[in-house]
Parts: sequence; C-alpha cells; structure tokens
Amino acid sequence: MFEKLKSGLSGLVTKIATTELKPENLRPILSDFKLNLIENDVAVPVAERICDEMEKRLNGVQVKRLEDRRKIVEKNLREVLLEVMRTNNKIDFFKAVEEKRKKNEPFVIVFVGINGTGKTTTIAKVARLLNKKGYTVVLACSDTYRAGSIEQLETHAKRIGVRIIRHKYGADPAAVAYDAISHAKAHGLHVVLIDTAGRMQTNRNLMNELAKIKRIVNPDLTILTVDSLTGNDAVMQAEEFHKSVGIDATILTKVDADVKGGSALSVTYITGKPILFVGTGQSYDDLEEFKPEKFVDMILK
Repeated sequence: MFEKLKSGLSGLVTKIATTELKPENLRPILSDFKLNLIENDVAVPVAERICDEMEKRLNGVQVKRLEDRRKIVEKNLREVLLEVMRTNNKIDFFKAVEEKRKKNEPFVIVFVGINGTGKTTTIAKVARLLNKKGYTVVLACSDTYRAGSIEQLETHAKRIGVRIIRHKYGADPAAVAYDAISHAKAHGLHVVLIDTAGRMQTNRNLMNELAKIKRIVNPDLTILTVDSLTGNDAVMQAEEFHKSVGIDATILTKVDADVKGGSALSVTYITGKPILFVGTGQSYDDLEEFKPEKFVDMILK
C-alpha cells in the first residue's frame, strides 16, 4: 500500500539529510520531489504547499554536531504532511450518531459519488460497522436510474441483515429517501443510509437531483466516496461534488490496491473536509477509521 509515495518520501529525507540546508541546495531537491509527488497522484497545489513549507522550515536550520539530521528532516516533513491533512471540520462519527439516538431521531447520511467508486459496497460496510456498534440501520435505494442498482443494494442488505426501502426504477429519488426516514422514525431505527445515482460528476441534472434530495431530507452528513486508484480524478471529483452539492466528509475506497497514495493526501486539502474511513478490501469488515497521524507514520516508515 502506497509504496511509491513511501519511496519518494524516503528519498527526499535521505537527500536533504546529506546536504547543507541552504536555499540553493534545497530548491533543486524539492523541485524533483514536487514532480515525484505529482507522479504519485498528489494534486499540484498540495505538492507545491508541501515543498514550500519544507523549504521555509529547513532553510538555514543549524544542525548540532551530534544531532541526527535525518530525524530533523523527518520531524519537519511529518508536521507538514499533518498540516496538509488536518481540517477544522472534525467529525466524531459515532458520537454524532449516539447524540441523535438519545433524541430518538434517526441519523441520516446521504452517500454521493460517481459509479464505479464502490459507493454501494461502502454503504453496506458502514451499515455493518454500525450494526456491530449496536445501531439499527435502514438503507434507501435512491439510485432509481442505473440498471441493477436496486437489486445490488438489496443483495447487500440481505447479506448483512438490514432493511431496505425501495421504489420502482424511474421513481423520484428524494421520495425514496423521505420514505426511508419515515420508516426509521416509525420503527425506532437509528440510522438511515441513502444510496444515490452516480452518473458523471459534471452532469448538471445529477447535481440538481442530489441537491433536491439534500433539501428534502436535510441529512446529518453528506459523504462522498472516491476511488483512490483514480488519482487526480478523485481530487477533481471531490472538488466538483463539494462545489455543487456540499460534502461533509469523504470515504476513500480501494486503498489496499493503491501503490501511489496521493489521493489520500490531496482530497482533504482540496475540499477542507476530513476522510472518515478507508476501504481496505472486499469483505464487509474491510473498513477502517482514517487517522491522519497513523497514515503519515505509515508513509514515513
């Protein structure tokens, strides 16, 4: 996982640790590093921010005779990467769900994202995780356009043992979502997870439809699923969805197969919204809470 990004970071640390910390020495190294980051799916503004910050922090640093230069470089790089990944919008997911349960109201999440990102499977994984924490869940199939979408969500629902609210194909997606929330209220269910259509992110009709669903159901969270393997495309999707619909957080899928790792660094920085979870495999239990500190420690190993 993220081998190429790890290798690039390690190379940078080694090069800087063996050079005098002056601007004329740092700049060519950081210029090469910026290209390496971009090649590993880090968005250009993010790569520029990382390199600019590293130059500022290391320029003219006096290294004492017995100090470990490598440790100094690593410490600064770690701090810069964490700054890029942290947001002001912190979300304590389970605390938020629990607060709604105490009020006897369902916690409502709308999932958005283009087809192929693993959105429907991710919804099932989140449902499974909530079940394991003792919460009851209902799924809403508000993707009423894509052939097979209802059956796909139904299959997941049966496998993990949760209820699903569905209408016919072509039905109003907002009506399906509204019915699912009404069902949750009537039966005392804790969480409503709403699946939505995922045509291309540039499709105006889709964005208007998603905005309508949000207006009608007023969700507690709008979560975007992005496929980490699509690299800079993932960043563009995040930016477009956030601009058009407004997202609160992202879930990165397929990170177990991602050798580059740049999407994880970029998506948060570009949207200003946190990554909540990452998908790490095919099974329903392969969903991990995302912690920037853990991610940065891993890529700096």
